[in-house]
Amino acid sequence: MTKKNNWPQCGVALALACVLPAAGAGAPRGSVDAAETIYRNGYIYTVDAQDSVHQALAVRAGRIVYVGDNAGALAFKGRQTRLVDLQGRMLMPGLIDAHMHPLSGGKRLLHCNLNYEALTVPQFQARIQACADKDRGAKGGKNGKKWLQVVNWFQQSMLPAGVETTRATLDAIKTERPIAVRSSFGHSYLVSTRGLQAAGIGRATPDPETGKIVRDGGGEPTGLLEDAAMEMVSKVLPKTTAAENVTAASFAMQALGRQGVTSFLDASSDEEIFTAFTAIERQGKLSARAHFAAEVSTDDALDPARAVASVLKMARRYHQDGDGVAPAIRVRHAKIYMDGVIAAPAFTGTMVAPYFVNRGTAQQPHWAPGDSKGPPTYFKPEALKAILIGLARAGIDAHVHADGDGAVRETLDAVEALRAAPGGKDARPALAHAEIVDPADFGRFAALDASAVLSFQWGKPAPDTVAGLKDYLGPQRYAILEPQSLLLDAGARVVFGSDWPVDALDQWFALKVGVTRTNAPAAGPEFAGQLGPAPGMPRAAVLRAVTMNAAYTLRQEAQVGSLEVGKLADMIVLDRNFFQIPDEEIADIKVLQTVVGGKVVHQVPGFP
Repeated sequence: MTKKNNWPQCGVALALACVLPAAGAGAPRGSVDAAETIYRNGYIYTVDAQDSVHQALAVRAGRIVYVGDNAGALAFKGRQTRLVDLQGRMLMPGLIDAHMHPLSGGKRLLHCNLNYEALTVPQFQARIQACADKDRGAKGGKNGKKWLQVVNWFQQSMLPAGVETTRATLDAIKTERPIAVRSSFGHSYLVSTRGLQAAGIGRATPDPETGKIVRDGGGEPTGLLEDAAMEMVSKVLPKTTAAENVTAASFAMQALGRQGVTSFLDASSDEEIFTAFTAIERQGKLSARAHFAAEVSTDDALDPARAVASVLKMARRYHQDGDGVAPAIRVRHAKIYMDGVIAAPAFTGTMVAPYFVNRGTAQQPHWAPGDSKGPPTYFKPEALKAILIGLARAGIDAHVHADGDGAVRETLDAVEALRAAPGGKDARPALAHAEIVDPADFGRFAALDASAVLSFQWGKPAPDTVAGLKDYLGPQRYAILEPQSLLLDAGARVVFGSDWPVDALDQWFALKVGVTRTNAPAAGPEFAGQLGPAPGMPRAAVLRAVTMNAAYTLRQEAQVGSLEVGKLADMIVLDRNFFQIPDEEIADIKVLQTVVGGKVVHQVPGFP
């Protein structure tokens, strides 16, 4: 696609002009070789092979031309060079979020927002009632009334723990509008009776193959819809307009800049997402490097060739080639959903052994293995193998949602088949989430060179772990829940992906949890302490997970992920040193400046 912005380019025609000196080397003071910006007096954490630290860094034409000491940087100073005195602050590579849903995050501002808060049923109803009252005149929609859409419902944190919510909970809201409440996990809807009627869901409606209509003892839908059953509601909800999607994508770019994210993977992309981000790229508003994983529909599970063809269709339409400095649209990944989520009440994660059930009473519980291992994986083993091999032959890397240990095992089996196939050795498959991994499979990640893309913020005591999983997994599995450090110690490439907006976009809290496996002190005494006996990850490993390791999964490690001569100047300045503050303060880090390709895309007032 034609670029319509003023970012510097460094293509073949400019190859000679883009030849860069080695780190620490001098350069003439003439205007041609002068740097545009020199950062000095800093703690320049490079994330190179030695995790080296330097004082100064220089940028020219969107790329790094010098990393070294203050004295050496002066060789790059020209008449127009901008000097930034870091005053000892930390400068590091920009964060690379290898699993998120940025358009969805932006769009959620358009709806009634519960903000991931822990709520009692009366509080839950009051918040939704306030949204209904605010827009009493809303009309239109398929059934004559505009849907009331509610987002960022932290289903597992409802108070008290385990309290039931059904369509009756929503029917108590004083409105004639159908209501759909979306769980922040993205795998559940709670829908009012009017909503079920509008979606055509009743007692006789069959469950979809890869989802569940939760029913009461009499067989009536309770209003809770899991995974593919959500689509019955999604297809009748009013769609956001193209203009609203562009606004949402622009908001997402601003949010990423504030957090210090300079590259991302949209981990489940469809036509709507591609269209919105292509629009802001054309407007010159794409301020982070955008990678997309085209979603493989479960409808294509029986036709691997069609599944691969659908991904290639999106890649041909939207992928932008070239090695320019400006952010571009990259479509070199495919998203495959193998299962749902392991947390209560969904239990749609596929397990090796059954979930536990209470065979006692509420007063005298006796938790023991039940009969359910969750649903079968959404792609049968032979189909998944064929799809992974077909994608690899087409130059597409698979990004596989595998939450339960059963789904993880089947995915690793498919990766093993991929590695044995012609051309399979060059593929870079990734398993996303992997909240529970059987110990027998820990070493297989490294042996098969499969990246583990994990959301560090989940590895803490919280409603979704303590109340939503502890009893249902049993003590042995609960002890290895969220196995970031266990996989790291087994030699796996551990990568960070926030999964925003499943959680609020708070990269530094997530990285703090990666180090400590603890919640915020404000979470309360019931969620104090560390999750499980496994330690947190070393700080350097946490930063490598969100820089170089993430860059590897995006096939961008030669361009970004570390601060080295010749690489793109994607970097951030922090208000404090990640390595020199107490653990809890990591969550309080603020990004003072975010730079993408040498261009400042976020800066707080007063800096530099």
